[in-house]
Amino acid sequence: MRDIQKVLAALSSPIRREILTLIWDRELSAGDIAAAFPVSKPTISQHLAVLRGAELAASTAVGTSRRYRACQDTLRGLHAAVQSPSKWINADDAPERAACRVRTRPVVVASTDVSTSQPVTFAAFTDPAVYSRWLGVPVTIEDGRFACTMEWGTIVRGRYELVVPPELIVMRWDFEDGNVPVPGGELTGYLRVTPSESGAHVEVHQLVEGAGQAEFMEGAWAIVLGRLQAGVARACDPSLPMALRPDRPKRRAGDR
Repeated sequence: MRDIQKVLAALSSPIRREILTLIWDRELSAGDIAAAFPVSKPTISQHLAVLRGAELAASTAVGTSRRYRACQDTLRGLHAAVQSPSKWINADDAPERAACRVRTRPVVVASTDVSTSQPVTFAAFTDPAVYSRWLGVPVTIEDGRFACTMEWGTIVRGRYELVVPPELIVMRWDFEDGNVPVPGGELTGYLRVTPSESGAHVEVHQLVEGAGQAEFMEGAWAIVLGRLQAGVARACDPSLPMALRPDRPKRRAGDR
């Protein structure tokens, strides 16, 4: 990159990072992009001009309009420079971890058993209403893209690359604390749901790069699957109330 400061300045805007997420793997017109945001079209045009100036987005003329797509190569190699030092620190005081078996191989493998059937358990990862209830925070799933913000402020964004009901989901996802993740640094995970004598067995294979990521992913997936085990049966019954988890800091006061 010829001007990393220009790139970093362009990425300082959450709206511009959201725009890059929208056009990361597809071309969209300025009108389509503007429709996704509660701001005016001229404002979106200004954001697109900044992204183009930083070579983070390119435009192509199609008839009388222009379509935009992210320049993925510009962002490759940037993540190490902008990654926050606290990214690979787990949220503490998470009792859900005791409900899940976790081990590390070439990938992190996390698994748990639930009392719900295979189809019902699989739907708990594809139905945003059910997903929100057992995870304890609002989850959105639109056109294969999912997003949520954990109660300690970590924003999770990703997409389902492959969905094979009722057994397999291949996902690419990333996260950041209190901020929209920078596109292009997604992690790959494989979630498989198989029948068991008592209901269903859920196993996640999460690809990692290095011991730091592996340690973090062990804790992260233990929390997710621990919450699944504890709440999926109740979450699938809309007549039963389930409160969202209250906001809390990622780490206790006094922790370094």
